[in-house]
Amino acid sequence: MNRTPWVDRKFTLDLPAGWLFNVIERLHGTKARMEDLCGSLSEDQLQLKPDAKWSIKEHVGHLYDLEFLHIKRIMELKHRKDKLTGADMSNKRTYSSNHNEVPIKELIGEFSEQRLIFISEFSDMKAEDHNYSAVHPRLLIPMRPIDLAYFSAEHDDHHLCSMREITSLF
Repeated sequence: MNRTPWVDRKFTLDLPAGWLFNVIERLHGTKARMEDLCGSLSEDQLQLKPDAKWSIKEHVGHLYDLEFLHIKRIMELKHRKDKLTGADMSNKRTYSSNHNEVPIKELIGEFSEQRLIFISEFSDMKAEDHNYSAVHPRLLIPMRPIDLAYFSAEHDDHHLCSMREITSLF
């Protein structure tokens, strides 16, 4: 069976707002799962680009690159914007960042710092903020804070799966 490409994913965003705590826990766990996947790998293994696709370091760097977008989007929800900022689907930032030249601990650390900022933005939201939604520009569906958190966690898992596929080559 082939894994569904990220851009082909469809989302049914119907989680109750009260599940946010569970999804936030998933978001917290991404750093630990990265460390678990990468901890015993050599630099050569971390930089391997199977089939000219991204290396493990590039996947970690990509998740770091997108934390800024997640933070921007939660701020847009908090400020009652109608539409969320779109992602750069060409991933120009990831391709130009030379993530393979950065030590993995630094990449994970940078990701973790930004992830904690993203997570902290949920903590001061009022009850009515959790029901507000704005349209996701690619999916063209409304997203509430719980939906944004879930979407972000699913994106993490997508890239963690890609990283694990690479480790299966060793």
